[in-house]
Amino acid sequence: MTADATATAAAGDGKDTTAAFTEEHEQLRATLRRFLADKAPSEAVRRSMESADGHDPLLWRRMADELGLLGLALPEEYGGFGGGPVELGLVLEELGRTLLPSPYFATVALAGQALAASGDETAKAHWLPAVADGSLTGTLALAEESGSWHAEDVRAEAVPDSDSDSNGDGAGHRVSGTKMFVVDGHSADLVLVVARAAGGPRLFAVEGTAPGVTRTRLETLDPTRRLARIDLDGAPALPVGPAGPAATAYLRRVTDLALVALAAEQAGGAQACLDAAVAYAKVRVQFGRPIGSFQAVKHKCADTLVKVEAARSAVYHALSVAADPPRSEEAGESPLSTAAAVAAVCCADAHTHAAKENIQIHGGIGYTWEHDAHLHLKRAKSSEQLLGSPAAHRRRLAGLVGISAPQATKGRSRGNP
Repeated sequence: MTADATATAAAGDGKDTTAAFTEEHEQLRATLRRFLADKAPSEAVRRSMESADGHDPLLWRRMADELGLLGLALPEEYGGFGGGPVELGLVLEELGRTLLPSPYFATVALAGQALAASGDETAKAHWLPAVADGSLTGTLALAEESGSWHAEDVRAEAVPDSDSDSNGDGAGHRVSGTKMFVVDGHSADLVLVVARAAGGPRLFAVEGTAPGVTRTRLETLDPTRRLARIDLDGAPALPVGPAGPAATAYLRRVTDLALVALAAEQAGGAQACLDAAVAYAKVRVQFGRPIGSFQAVKHKCADTLVKVEAARSAVYHALSVAADPPRSEEAGESPLSTAAAVAAVCCADAHTHAAKENIQIHGGIGYTWEHDAHLHLKRAKSSEQLLGSPAAHRRRLAGLVGISAPQATKGRSRGNP
């Protein structure tokens, strides 16, 4: 792993961008896969998901200290290794294969990327070094009780703090409202809250243990990823990133980066399901022959392979687009928005399909608690709705490429990104 391990992109306007992984990227993938196979086998995953913390704090420290994973995609001047979305995507792909319960997605993919993309030097200098060394966990709080993941739909409000020493744009605020489905929100040290301010939606930093913050862990389908409800009642907050019209483009980029990161994790999970199904089909004997020799099972594996390969292509393209510097114009959608929507749809579909077929090929054993097949299906179905449903992303994609929706809808639907 080195700081200059980056993806290469085709020259031009960014519309024809493809990932080209370097030898260092492949070394990163291989190293992390060996580390997870040794330190996070199925037994460790189950212990972590049933523990009070929801993850293994010792493993978290090892990820930070031995592998430098927490600072891999963060700027060097803030304690990181200078990587970007491509390197982060490779890590998340491997984490998705193992279903490791960890604050990594919330801390690095959500909070870390949001801070790094903010252009707010004060905020980056204050929080990113602690993210990089593993001493601070964070998350992003966007969705509310409406179920929408669109920043324009937030109802949480931020008002200037009358007790603040300054009345300027960087002055302290008080945030009130309710945030739902916050990844690792029950334990995050830093919560980046999207709230409505005087100039429109904006990002605010709230300490997880600040007065006025009430956090409730939610009962969820996926035991390997914890979600929380966060109630804010005049919680002290600091603004992060731009305000006004520029905040709209910034929040859109934050959401798109999160979508691509989630898609990378889903692609890894889909590949793990396919690998497990193929391996079992080779050794499970029925009627005197391996079940993988039967035409029906072959078709299941082949169809799954097609979906997994399509998902991987979509997310690798999106990672490359995300690695490009953002465009300066504030109006309109960026190329990243289209790439993120495609990756979100393809990877969610592939992960769910592969998880279902894995259970089917495993037969009765695939339905038991003792087997990991059901954990992948629960992660796949849960991730389908995180950051917006596939149907919502398809509607968004149709608008981005100029295709009219088949049916008019009133207002935004639940899960619209």
